[in-house]
Amino acid sequence: MQSTLTIFRREFASYFNSPIAYIFIIAFLVLNSGLFMTGFFLNGAADLRSFFGNLPFFLIFFIPAVSMRLWAEDKRSGTFELLMTLPIRAREVMMGKYLAALAFYLVALAGTLPLPIMVSALGNPDMGAIWSGYIGAALLGGLYLAVGTFTSGLMRDQISAVILGIMACFLIFIVGVPGVAATIDGWLPGFGSFLQHYMGLSDHFQMMLRGVITLGDLAYFLGLTAVFLSLNTLWLKGRKY
Repeated sequence: MQSTLTIFRREFASYFNSPIAYIFIIAFLVLNSGLFMTGFFLNGAADLRSFFGNLPFFLIFFIPAVSMRLWAEDKRSGTFELLMTLPIRAREVMMGKYLAALAFYLVALAGTLPLPIMVSALGNPDMGAIWSGYIGAALLGGLYLAVGTFTSGLMRDQISAVILGIMACFLIFIVGVPGVAATIDGWLPGFGSFLQHYMGLSDHFQMMLRGVITLGDLAYFLGLTAVFLSLNTLWLKGRKY
């Protein structure tokens, strides 16, 4: 546990040792909040459903940019080999890096908290649905980060890591789109629906936007996150030993 905390502090601090972290956070807040504000004034609805509804697609590009450096940067700088020789379990190394990236994302997400305050001042929104949306946003970011952490380990440079991360996150997103599932069903009957309900994130995330959090939805996000983190740990063990 102490090793995980040490790596967490090192990785989390490294995000803010360069201006890139601040650029990412500002871009996240300006672009995502800007898209919401445009629709908010046009629709006149006092809720955050459009804000949360944009996240699954928007984070496809933001999250891999956050996770791309987790392993690729160590490989580029030559510290990866040194890290692998330390008497630290592969799982502890992986969790320290993943939790640092997750904490960075949650800091960026916390920057959007003025939005529910503004909506509450202008109307009477369903606060239960808003907080459920934030829980869904945290779980969504955690899943994408697990995917990005795994793909970062497979690549040697950050550009390749971010491209592969975007492709992998997009795949998880697109198989949950009803139109795509229907198209796949046209080729392989039942297979598109299977992917939509069990692999795609849309159904599970949309339930949270309605203010409903079920064990099945939690199991989907936490379970798939655990799968990619386990794959990353297995990859590390292979490199370590």
